[in-house]
Amino acid sequence: MNALSQTTIRRLKKLPQIPSVWEGDRRSLAGFHGRGTVEAGNEGDCAIWVDGTEGFVRAMDIIAPDVGPEAMVRALLRAMETPHSPAQPGRPQKIVVCNREIQFFLRGALQDLDIAIDYNSQLPLIDELFRSFAEMGKGRPPELPPAYEAPLEKSAAAIWQAAPWNLLADSDIIAIEFDGAEVGTLYACVMGMLGQEYGIILYRSLDSLKQFRAAAVSEKSREQLEQAFLSQDCWFLNYEAADDEWEDEDIDLADLPDSEIVPLFGSVHLYEGIRPFLDEEEARCLYVALEAFLRFFRASERALDRDEIGSLSKRYRLPWHPDAPETVTVKVSTQPELATELLSMSGFPMEDSSSPSFSLSLRDDLVPDKSFLSLGVIPWEMLEQLRCQPQTYYQSQGATVQGEGMPVILIQTSRPKAKEMIDALQAAGGLKAICFNAGEDSMTGTTYDLGILQAGNGNLYICGEFLDDDTEHVQARRKWDRRCQQTKGYCGLLVAKGVTGATRGKPKPQDMMAFFETRAVDSKDLAMGVLQLLPHRD
Repeated sequence: MNALSQTTIRRLKKLPQIPSVWEGDRRSLAGFHGRGTVEAGNEGDCAIWVDGTEGFVRAMDIIAPDVGPEAMVRALLRAMETPHSPAQPGRPQKIVVCNREIQFFLRGALQDLDIAIDYNSQLPLIDELFRSFAEMGKGRPPELPPAYEAPLEKSAAAIWQAAPWNLLADSDIIAIEFDGAEVGTLYACVMGMLGQEYGIILYRSLDSLKQFRAAAVSEKSREQLEQAFLSQDCWFLNYEAADDEWEDEDIDLADLPDSEIVPLFGSVHLYEGIRPFLDEEEARCLYVALEAFLRFFRASERALDRDEIGSLSKRYRLPWHPDAPETVTVKVSTQPELATELLSMSGFPMEDSSSPSFSLSLRDDLVPDKSFLSLGVIPWEMLEQLRCQPQTYYQSQGATVQGEGMPVILIQTSRPKAKEMIDALQAAGGLKAICFNAGEDSMTGTTYDLGILQAGNGNLYICGEFLDDDTEHVQARRKWDRRCQQTKGYCGLLVAKGVTGATRGKPKPQDMMAFFETRAVDSKDLAMGVLQLLPHRD
């Protein structure tokens, strides 16, 4: 235990000794966060010194929970030399604490200052002060007005069930225009395609949306990004796990049961920061906006399940509250031009109609007949094993560990045919890209989702034909798109043997003959449009 230096003691002894008793304590602030504005640094413990004679708080510090008792000494010295107004500098005759450890520590640290250091199990002034803090916390507004708590939670649950993030990326903005209402137009941005944070941000202005997006994609420091985040002008609906034990787990909320998901509502504004509660006017606007978004999504789901979403618009007349007669007309529409602008901000390659598109023919002679084909994911640990496995050819493109694993297309065939396919791809310059493109049988009207491989020399090969209404494939495609977002566009082609054996569909590492690491591209980058299946003669 270190005592104060002699120079500090001489300096403090120059202060007048006040005939008063001070109370000092260290208390946790965990119970006083409430629902107020969230600011940095409001977590931890409070070191406080109160003049029991005058009733002043002379010093109060917020300290980290793991800081030792020396923090109490620092706060005490400030209480003596530079106290909060209107208190004047001075030394007390006696200080009282309710913690034996702090008492013994102070006796050692404050030797030769002529201050008595006593223990008492209760500190009346500090106890009353913290009771007041607790009452203030109870008096804060609820997260949601009582009249809108049930309707908003019901809307949030319905949106979670609909899972719009499976179809809409954060660039697919949905405009919600209130007819004749002061709120004007809200711009809904869906989060969740990356499988990290799920929810809907409702921007109250288009400028706020664009400014934040521009700041997010530019190379800024963490502090600048935090400032950009707090400069948004929006309401939000977020989802989190009901049980705090999931916070430390690297888990996708979508993998949890619905009963484990809870919604969070709030507002972000430059002058308010993050405010995790809404007043009644805000709640009713948010309720109508979420209901309008949900109706639009359900009615337009097939049209939204496309690589390139066109112009869609619908109008709804909705009540301001489920039990209220008042209604408002709302227009909900997609914003394809805005989506293009946001994608260009993000640095994604956009189609240039003035540049020449691919003129090479689309071939179907790469993948052997009767192959097993599926979309899935390979854990990063297994990829590392394949890189080191001598019998497996590995084409690397520099992918780094991101997300749950590498999204892959598995093609499993016989060993001789797998070797022929691998040799053909190597001769064509390796695998350059993978994409999915719309296809149609003009004779039957059947539509397909075509898996396409682009070789290094530009040749295009069909690797799979999937029916658009195949539920299993639709789900697999959604997972593929989400995983490709997580890996920043990296994916792979796995070629394996053993199609007729016990490992069909689930090849073991020894069955994996080649892995082509590559990039996933949007079908519009290949500029092929909808591919038509036409009858032909040999």
